[in-house]
Amino acid sequence: MNHVIAHDLDVPTAKKVIDRAFGEYQQRFAKYDPTFRWVTERRASIGFRAMATTLDGAIEVAEGKITVELDVPFLLRPFRKRAMEVIEREVNVWLAKAKAGQI
Repeated sequence: MNHVIAHDLDVPTAKKVIDRAFGEYQQRFAKYDPTFRWVTERRASIGFRAMATTLDGAIEVAEGKITVELDVPFLLRPFRKRAMEVIEREVNVWLAKAKAGQI
């Protein structure tokens, strides 16, 4: 299942937003052991631990959108919604900072 976050930045700036947002996420939610690694120029693998289970996914940056994919077992679906809300909130904070010239 994919979640799309719209943006109006160029791709290199949007990638910086993702780097900053996920860095902040890793600090604030360290108890979920979040992982982040760019695997291609525009796609990063992500992971979280919840209830002794690892959740894997990806973030892809494109013109006008950032797509977040997260594979979540059925029993942890409520966690998926919360994780997506937190990721989107962090990304939106850094998108606003980028538009204000703070990145």
